[in-house]
Amino acid sequence: MKKTTMSTAETPEAKLTEIELSGSIAFRSGGRNWGNENRMALLAAIGTEGSITGAARKVGLSYKAAWDAIDGMNNLAGEPLVTRTTGGKRGGGATLSARAHELLRLYEVLNREHERFMARLTAASESSSHNLELMQHMMVQTSARNRLLGTVKHVKHGVVNDEVTLSIADGLDVIASITSESVQNLELSVGRRALAFIKASSVLVGTPDGDLRLSARNQIKGRVTRIVEGAVNADVTLELVSGHTITAMLSIDGLRALRLKEGAEAYAFFKASSVMMGVAD
Repeated sequence: MKKTTMSTAETPEAKLTEIELSGSIAFRSGGRNWGNENRMALLAAIGTEGSITGAARKVGLSYKAAWDAIDGMNNLAGEPLVTRTTGGKRGGGATLSARAHELLRLYEVLNREHERFMARLTAASESSSHNLELMQHMMVQTSARNRLLGTVKHVKHGVVNDEVTLSIADGLDVIASITSESVQNLELSVGRRALAFIKASSVLVGTPDGDLRLSARNQIKGRVTRIVEGAVNADVTLELVSGHTITAMLSIDGLRALRLKEGAEAYAFFKASSVMMGVAD
C-alpha cells in the first residue's frame, strides 16, 4: 500500500493538519478479492523462506490462516501456485509454481505504476488539503440533519460525562455533553478536528421579542432563511452570523404561535446532551 502524509495549514489561522493519502491495488475474480497486497506478500515470503511456517511468521499470519489463503489462491487460479514438499534436510517446505512467479512479477510492475500514480495524486492535492478534509467529512453518514465541523476548544472532564466545547467559527461554539468513554474512544482533545451532529427534532426555536429563559447550553442567534411546511410539522432553517445553518423541526402550531417568517431574527436552542460527536479518520 502506498501512503503519503502531508502537513499543511487548512486556513491561515488553523493549526497544521496531517492528511494521509493511501491506496492499494488488488486482483479480483468475480466477487472475491484474492490477489491483494497481503496475499502477494505471503507468496513472496514463501519464495524467500521456502516454507509455509517461515512465510506465515514473516507476514504476521498464523499457519492455518496462511494455508487458508494459499488454498483460496490455488482454487481461484485453477492450478497450484504453492506446492508443499516433504523430506529433505529441513524435513520439507514449500515452493512457488512458475505461474506464481509470473503473478509476483506482474504485481511488482503494477505496484510501481500505482506508486507513481499516488505520487502524482499527492502533488496535485498539496494545495487543496482543506478540500480533501471536506470530502472526508462529507462521506460520514448520519441521520442527523445538522452537522457542524470545528476544532475542539476545551474538554471539561467529569465522573461519567465530559463537556466538550467545539469551536465552529469565531464567536460560534457548540457545547456537547458525552460520556468520558466516548471522549477517549474518539481521542478528543484540544486542537482535534471533529464533527457535531444535532437532530432537527432536538432544536427549539425562539424569537427575541420574548423573555427567554431556557436551561439549554447552546443558544445561537440567527435569521430565518427557509420554512418548509408539511401536514404536521415544519422545517425551519436559520442562517447564523458565521454563514452556517441550523434546521429545526417544529409543529405547525408552534410555527404559527411564533409567527415565524423568512427574514425574521430567531434563536436556536439545543441541549448539550443532544449533541453527538464524531471524527473522520
